[in-house]
Amino acid sequence: MGNPTHTEVRVARQSPQRPDADEPELDETEGTVEPDVADATSEAAHRDRSLWDELRIDPVEIALPAGTGFTLRAYRPARELTPTDVAERDEDDPFLARRQAVEAEDEDEVVVLDEEFAAEFAEVEDEKRESGRTDDEDEDEDDESDEDEAGDEEVPAFLSHRGRLLLFKSPESLVSFIRSGAPNDLSQLDSWNELSERVEPADIAPLDEDTYELDLVVENLRGGHDTWDPTLLIEAGEVARDLAYAMRLPAVLDMLSAGSSLDDLDEALRASVNGGVGGFMGRRRLKKIGAQTASLGWRTIVGKISAVVDWRD
Repeated sequence: MGNPTHTEVRVARQSPQRPDADEPELDETEGTVEPDVADATSEAAHRDRSLWDELRIDPVEIALPAGTGFTLRAYRPARELTPTDVAERDEDDPFLARRQAVEAEDEDEVVVLDEEFAAEFAEVEDEKRESGRTDDEDEDEDDESDEDEAGDEEVPAFLSHRGRLLLFKSPESLVSFIRSGAPNDLSQLDSWNELSERVEPADIAPLDEDTYELDLVVENLRGGHDTWDPTLLIEAGEVARDLAYAMRLPAVLDMLSAGSSLDDLDEALRASVNGGVGGFMGRRRLKKIGAQTASLGWRTIVGKISAVVDWRD
């Protein structure tokens, strides 16, 4: 009884045209192909992420009231990046404005010394000269130390040009731009040329953590404390800070700066998602934050970010 069954299976492999061999042949094919397809998919996904991990650039998806688009973001030490040029954009330069304010204060500063203090000051300066050091040298060393620390800090950079964020409506259009050699602020990265040679539309698949829904923030805040989505709002704050820095939007930087009402909202949201006493205190803090104030603030932020977007088909 066992031999006919054994013979049928063996013949089915040799002659798939036979009706009684069709089903075993399909079963065998499905059993061998499905793992291969799964392995290929897994390998493709791994290859896609390895490209971004190797080049230290990430695809990002941002939803705004005007639509959803794809772009790129990278983090690099500040010393390695040249900020985007905003000369042609109707926005203030927070870095230049800050330097000019400091220089103006230094020029306007008037120091009045009485004779006794002036004598003590001169004596201290003489001692420093004898030891081979001056206040200027001390200040220079302090400035160099501060500059080194600031230069080592990693800061965000986006696919942008002349102060405008480039958002593409499809992966294909983004890849076409990357390959085109068109000027942009990420072309200064040492890995840009390699990206332009290797990237494919299938690679433009942002992770969940790199997908932001800024178009939903204002409506969510208007719904009141009970409907607030901590994950949505926290992630929105993170990308808004990155965009404000990279696109040089001083008003947005100020609105999200430490101690601001929207920063208090962010901290309370982060605390509320934790368990225990911290989560309880965070939820209590949230109830003290006005929904209308928060929604109006975020409407301004989303509007300012939208104003510097250059949509590309």
